Amino acid sequence: MEFTYEQMQRYSRHIILKEIGSKGQKKLLNSRVLIIGAGGLGSPAAMYLAAAGVGTIGVADADEVDLSNLQRQIVHTTADVGKAKVLSAKETMEAINPDVKVIPYETFVSAENIADLIKDYDFVIDGTDNFPAKFLINDACVMAEKPFSHAGIIRFQGQLMTYVPGRGPCYRCVFKNPPPADAVPTCRQAGVVGAMGGVIGSLQAMEAIKYLLGKGELLTGYLLTYNALTMEFRKIKLPEKVKDCPICGDNPTIHELTDYEMNSCGGAF
Repeated sequence: MEFTYEQMQRYSRHIILKEIGSKGQKKLLNSRVLIIGAGGLGSPAAMYLAAAGVGTIGVADADEVDLSNLQRQIVHTTADVGKAKVLSAKETMEAINPDVKVIPYETFVSAENIADLIKDYDFVIDGTDNFPAKFLINDACVMAEKPFSHAGIIRFQGQLMTYVPGRGPCYRCVFKNPPPADAVPTCRQAGVVGAMGGVIGSLQAMEAIKYLLGKGELLTGYLLTYNALTMEFRKIKLPEKVKDCPICGDNPTIHELTDYEMNSCGGAF
């Protein structure tokens, strides 16, 4: 493919980077990323991936925009209240970059449909706010050998890690099993500062871009944590893949996907 004059202008700051160049930008334009959750994490990830020129971006979310979302979910505006989040996100993303094809999936992601949702994508971003969804995304991606970025935010804290098949531990290696429902406070109960989504969601977009380009070091085998009050990042080395992990271990015991009991906005803390 040859760039148009408008594309040369739009992606000029990428093209002059030796790590990207015209070849890398073409890779991005031919890539496919699925974002599960169009909320606090998914919003900045969606906007930056669209701006970067990732050619096809799927967005899966069953919710409608609520006024309480707007403190952190920047892909939506006040005029979008009551609108399906995936349609609001699609409008914003395509307004940022008409090169990008945005595919909305207005549905709850479940054990029944997740395999079909992720199968055609190169990378998955977990922008969900609850443990059941995070374990489901992990298990589905491990089974399908799909790389994904996990993240969670609450109060003034955030964390993320990246799973790549065959390289390092999966989410279940680190966190094992979902906690009992209501064992962890929700964002509604504990609160979350809006800019936390911007910090951590943007880092998820960065992980996706690096993976698609094949450049840099991913957070594979590491957990990156951020404390906004002390302005401290910590990059924690994780143990090697757990041999008896029930999903990615030597002898997996999980062979079917499961929907766990829901508890919103617990992240992974």
